[in-house]
Amino acid sequence: MSFRISVSGGATEAVRTAVPILVDDLVASSITALDPALWGPEAEDEASKRLGWTESVAVSRPLVAEILALRDTLRADGVTRIALAGMGGSSLAPEVITRTAGVALTVLDSTDPGQVLAALHDDLEATALVVSSKSGSTVETDSQRRVFERAFRAAGIDPAERIIVVTDPGSPLEASARAAGYRVFTADPTVGGRYSALTAFGLVPSGLAGVDIGQLLDEADAISLALAVDSPENPGLVLGAAIAATSPLRDKLALLADGTHIVGLPDWIEQLVAESTGKKGTGLLPVVLEPGAPELSANLPDLQLVRLVDDAGLEVFGADDGGDEIRVSGTLGAQFLVWEYATVVAGRLLGINPFDQPDVESAKIASRGLLDARPEPEPAAFISDGIEVRGTPHVIGAASDLASAVDALLEELGPDGYVAVQAYVNRLDLPELAEVRDLLARLSKRPVTFGWGPRFLHSTGQFHKGGPATGVFLQILAVPAEDLDIPERPFTFGELIQAQASGDASVLAEHGRPVLTLTLTQPAANISTLFAALR
Repeated sequence: MSFRISVSGGATEAVRTAVPILVDDLVASSITALDPALWGPEAEDEASKRLGWTESVAVSRPLVAEILALRDTLRADGVTRIALAGMGGSSLAPEVITRTAGVALTVLDSTDPGQVLAALHDDLEATALVVSSKSGSTVETDSQRRVFERAFRAAGIDPAERIIVVTDPGSPLEASARAAGYRVFTADPTVGGRYSALTAFGLVPSGLAGVDIGQLLDEADAISLALAVDSPENPGLVLGAAIAATSPLRDKLALLADGTHIVGLPDWIEQLVAESTGKKGTGLLPVVLEPGAPELSANLPDLQLVRLVDDAGLEVFGADDGGDEIRVSGTLGAQFLVWEYATVVAGRLLGINPFDQPDVESAKIASRGLLDARPEPEPAAFISDGIEVRGTPHVIGAASDLASAVDALLEELGPDGYVAVQAYVNRLDLPELAEVRDLLARLSKRPVTFGWGPRFLHSTGQFHKGGPATGVFLQILAVPAEDLDIPERPFTFGELIQAQASGDASVLAEHGRPVLTLTLTQPAANISTLFAALR
């Protein structure tokens, strides 16, 4: 089967209770019929323009031949490497698709100067760049495109032969790209970025990199009928109820990839669910875990385990065998479509609009304000073993060194709280920084999320500010070894990532969220000091 789900424990009652109501209310067929009234009058206008993802398989079919023809042309011209400049859903879906297929794709979803330089210096002669931006004005992708254009010209390569643009029709990027002679794919404007896996945003970079994108659409098509039918076995209804109808609500979803053939799916689910549901003080917070994570044995009452496996079995209602989890399996194309249905079903159950992201823009505005005004950096409250320490007053006022600063942050945690680690660093150079997550989970005995900045701003950033006010935030920044200017822009990549971190910290503080910011002045050397403080 293309998709299977089984539930046990607390999620069983959620499914038994909620699914019959969803079936009686004709929710599945109404989603498929593009009914914008499903999420209430406040959401109706937005929903009327955001349900195109339900038709992505049919709309995207004609793209396949175009993408494959372009791939053949590029390969004939000696292009063997595809790079992708994109943020949020524009980069996370292609990353999952290519990793699962075992195909190389350089994903550039950072403004860290070292990470951008690494992408520029890796076999540029054989590289084509896909620039993906729904709005056409995303500052990260605009900056990345500018440095690639300059690098191509410096290498004697015409950028028009190597840059492919994916954007919405009518965006400023479409106009400028066509004027520059770039190949342009326009995506369906009725599909939001996080629901765009099966549109041009997911298919163009993946297909050019070598994935069988026709098969991906076939996989989604195989589950489409089951998702459209008002039936108790509808996997979108079952999954939506299992994650959003527990009583009391388990609003932290522990996503564990446990033997599945799909690589990186939890990261994609994280951005879809967090950005769609985290608003009006409610929402579901995905917590991406590895096997052996402290949360798995901590018996946390507000944590619902979702185990991604290769065979979830066929039971909609799990036997009362002491288990307490949701098990999900299926092909990648089916997973994309089922999770999209389940997320909008969860939105209905939670009483929110799953298609807007009202709090994402606030961090962007704050970042732009800092780039325009260029204030002097806020001095550190103190420096501990080469790590600069800053934070909101009630956190930093109680601290004298690194360990006490972390303790002061964790003391702000309530019984239903979570810790969010936001790492604005080069994830290629410092992958070990992700180990901070487990250390903090052991220390806090609460769920801990980990996001690479600034990409999380386009996903979980919405939940942090619009969801329940229960999070505490640890920002980790690094002083770059080398900066990189951005053509025709008055700021560098180093200044941009600094502004993005500072802007988000200021908005979190305005929302009353505790923030601790640690800046590694010598990143490689400082990490062991940080780990020691967290132990």
